[in-house]
Amino acid sequence: MNFSSTRVPYRKTGAFSGIVLDYIDQTEAIRAFAAAVPSVKGIEKIMTARKAFAGNRQTVVNELLKQYAGTATSDLVKSNIQSLLSDTTFTVTTAHQNNIFTGPLYFIYKLLHAVKLAATLQELYPENRFVPVYYIGSEDADFEELNHIQVAGDKLEWNTTQQGAVGRMKIDKSLLQLIDKMEGMLGVLPHGAEMTGLLRKYYTAGKTIQEATFHFVNELFASFGLVVLIPDNEALKRTMIPVFREELLEQRAAAIVNETAERLEKAGYKAQARTRAINLFYLKDDIRNRIELRDDIYQVVDTSLSFTRDEILAELELHPDRFSPNVILRGIYQETLLPDVAFIGGGGETAYWLQLKELFEHYHVPFPVLVLRNSFLLVEKKWQAMTSRLGFTNEDLFESGEQLLNRLVQRESKLDTRLNGSISTLEHFYEGLQQQAVAIDPTLGKHVESLQAKSIRHLLELEKKMGRAEKRKFNDQRRQIEAIRQQLFPGNGLQERVENISYFYAKWGRGILQQLYAASLSLEQEFVILQEV
Repeated sequence: MNFSSTRVPYRKTGAFSGIVLDYIDQTEAIRAFAAAVPSVKGIEKIMTARKAFAGNRQTVVNELLKQYAGTATSDLVKSNIQSLLSDTTFTVTTAHQNNIFTGPLYFIYKLLHAVKLAATLQELYPENRFVPVYYIGSEDADFEELNHIQVAGDKLEWNTTQQGAVGRMKIDKSLLQLIDKMEGMLGVLPHGAEMTGLLRKYYTAGKTIQEATFHFVNELFASFGLVVLIPDNEALKRTMIPVFREELLEQRAAAIVNETAERLEKAGYKAQARTRAINLFYLKDDIRNRIELRDDIYQVVDTSLSFTRDEILAELELHPDRFSPNVILRGIYQETLLPDVAFIGGGGETAYWLQLKELFEHYHVPFPVLVLRNSFLLVEKKWQAMTSRLGFTNEDLFESGEQLLNRLVQRESKLDTRLNGSISTLEHFYEGLQQQAVAIDPTLGKHVESLQAKSIRHLLELEKKMGRAEKRKFNDQRRQIEAIRQQLFPGNGLQERVENISYFYAKWGRGILQQLYAASLSLEQEFVILQEV
């Protein structure tokens, strides 16, 4: 199994938003919304801020030891957990919801990016320690976003009547049936049985999704030293009682974040995160519903639950685990727990974190360096060969199918279907005709202009018909381009946002993780094409 990699600037992919591209380029308009630039110097700045922040190291280590109790993991993970007690240890964190079976490929890329950046910083600052962390967003309740994966073009969807936080949902017969389907799809591949065997080992009936995710990710990434943290935890939530209490009583967060959002919009960017008056959910059993203050009563939306002021404060003191931060406060929770110097997120995450710096300042929590997660395009040998035969590079494939076909036709067609010279000749003809007509009668000028416009329109229509006729001679190439594009850019989107790791693991085995790690960048911020050779 051999691979080579090439890098493409994000701007050339046409797949990322303006705010993300400007953040990568560190344009003047965007700098004010981040605490430090995504560079070694930026990391150093946040390390200094972290050293002055007390944090919750002992609590985090205690809960991690409980979470890992009875779990086979690597000595490196165990050592990394213990090292968090030292104020010379920092973390590089990425966060993601617990999609079933890890969801889209970019989940894997995020974790490996955290590992690679931590390793890079370890080499630069050997007197310190840097621990990669995966923070499980298991309290997310957007089931429709998390209940499916795509394997080699086929969508597999989990149907269940369970409600609430997806991480707390139990693995049932319906989910296990998806593994049966994957077994049939992947069994013919060299490592298909290994892949589905791992899924069967960790996704077992009655276990919660967050437990399965914890154990499956530990299986895949323990050798890299990745520490997995489940924040749906009473002791960890207790560290957030002052923040949650202020949110319930004063609702400060919305005003702070909205002010930043207005500044972003004035700078020409669209705000990503939506605030609420109270940015908390009530989390209990199969409920994760918003809390609203109505006539001095705290209502749990779409339920019969309600609390007076004293009741909800008592509930917070007794059961802080029943309060779940939304997107506005989740980052504060994460950074209160972990001694982060960098947070690795996708385009959407990076965009909404840019709304949060002032909120972090309000709570006196260090704001990490934001690093856009690595992006990959995995190109199998057969698609690489077909692309080469068509005379294209992998970088060319970011263009649309129609653009690629046009380039191919222009390159290989023996006939020129473009009428640029003819149109230019026609324009010169009408210019002379107009001068002649106006000399006879000035009112004839408009009539000549009308004739010219009509003639050029007919010529352009002819040019299109000639182009379509010539393209029909390249139907085989069109079909090949469409096949390549469908495999590498399913639905005209990025492969990493659609396909699951299972197919690639089934084909190449666990070594694909090492190949991806080797090709992963740390702070370079470019799109990577990883091609099988």
